[in-house]
Amino acid sequence: MKKIFVINGGQKFAQSEGRYNETLTKITVDFFGKAKGFKVKTTNINDSYDPHEEALKFVWADVIIYHTPIWWFQLPHKFKAYIDHVFEHGEVYDGDGRSSANPAINYGTGGLLKGKKYMVTTSWNAPKEAFTLPGEFFRQKSVDEGVLFGFHRMNAFLGLEPLQGIHFHDIVKNGNAERDMTDYRAHLEHIFATQEGTYV
Repeated sequence: MKKIFVINGGQKFAQSEGRYNETLTKITVDFFGKAKGFKVKTTNINDSYDPHEEALKFVWADVIIYHTPIWWFQLPHKFKAYIDHVFEHGEVYDGDGRSSANPAINYGTGGLLKGKKYMVTTSWNAPKEAFTLPGEFFRQKSVDEGVLFGFHRMNAFLGLEPLQGIHFHDIVKNGNAERDMTDYRAHLEHIFATQEGTYV
C-alpha cells in the first residue's frame, strides 16, 4: 500500500480564485482513488489546519505531491506560512545534521523523511519560452534550476527525494486548461504505475 499526501497550495487571493490548482488536486486524488493499492490524504492551505497533524501527514506518506502557483517568483504567502508552521514541529527533521565536533560539514542531513519522495506542479503566467530562449527573462534557467531551487533544497533538507514534476505556463494570457489537464494525467501515468500500488 502506497500512501500519497496531496497539498493544494493554490491560495485564494485578490483575482486568484484557486480553481486551477483545485482542478489539479482533484485529478490527483481521482487518479490514486481509482488505482489499486493507494491511500490518499489531502490538505488545502486555504482551510484551517493543525500544524502538528499536518506534520504527521508528511510522516505518514510515501509520496508528497505539491500543487502550487508561483506568485512574484515565489510560493503564495499562505503556502509559505503553512510550511513554516508545519515544519516547526520535530517530526520531519532532527536538527540540521551537523555535529558540534565538526560543524562545517553535513549541513542538511538531519531530515527524518528519508526514503520518501515528492513531486511538485507549478502554474505560471510566464510562457515556457521565458525560460528557454536566449535573452528572455529567466536567462535560460529552468523552473527547477531557478525559482524552485530553494523549494527543492527544502525537501532535500527533510530527506525527501524528487520525482519528476510538471510545470504549466502562460495560463493567464494564453491558457489551455483542457490541454494542461490532459498533459497532467499523462504525467501521472508516466510517473506512477497503477498496479498493486507500485511507483517508479
